[in-house]
Amino acid sequence: MVSLSTWFRYIAHKLEYSVSLSWKVPPFTSYKRGQITDKEVGNAVWKNLFQGKLTYMHWNKGEEMAPTIGAQGGTLLVRKLPATDPTRVFVGDVVVLKDPQNSDNYIVRRLAAIEGYEMVSKDEKDEPFVLEKDQCWVLADNENLKPKQEVNDSRTFGPVSMTDIAGRVIYSLRTAVDHGPVQNSHFSMRKDLPVLEVELDVDEMAKNHKA
Repeated sequence: MVSLSTWFRYIAHKLEYSVSLSWKVPPFTSYKRGQITDKEVGNAVWKNLFQGKLTYMHWNKGEEMAPTIGAQGGTLLVRKLPATDPTRVFVGDVVVLKDPQNSDNYIVRRLAAIEGYEMVSKDEKDEPFVLEKDQCWVLADNENLKPKQEVNDSRTFGPVSMTDIAGRVIYSLRTAVDHGPVQNSHFSMRKDLPVLEVELDVDEMAKNHKA
């Protein structure tokens, strides 16, 4: 049973998400120009607050993220993020992002570095460089796969934009009997805990599992 304090923290997250999301779309764009009233703004936030969830399910296939995600694929619970910047997404997080090689697809990788990090290759032929503003470096978890040959990550396609991140993976269902929370950064796991406690439905995830 979800505790009252957890519900309060969950509602706070929903309110933050609703406000952040609302600022990106009308009527808030008109509010900034003084074209709508405070009441209309409040109604928009209230509507977003009670619409939908803070998570969605995503099916991922392939061996790149094993053992975090099963080699045969996994059903993932992904937390929606209204914005993806270094104050909301952290190094160590497993994220869903647009495939840099095919913008119609999404891939799952672990955030290994963000803007300001110096990247030094094991290959002496590669020059060190620093990730620029809004750039990040993502890697696959499966260390048994050969970089650039058997796995696609930043070692293949280079830095990616933080804005390409669609959400953070907070739970992985590999099989009906093998599932659990995803190991993300300490900051993210603490922030995502109330969302996970309220919105996790393992039975529903199992129904949508494709393996």
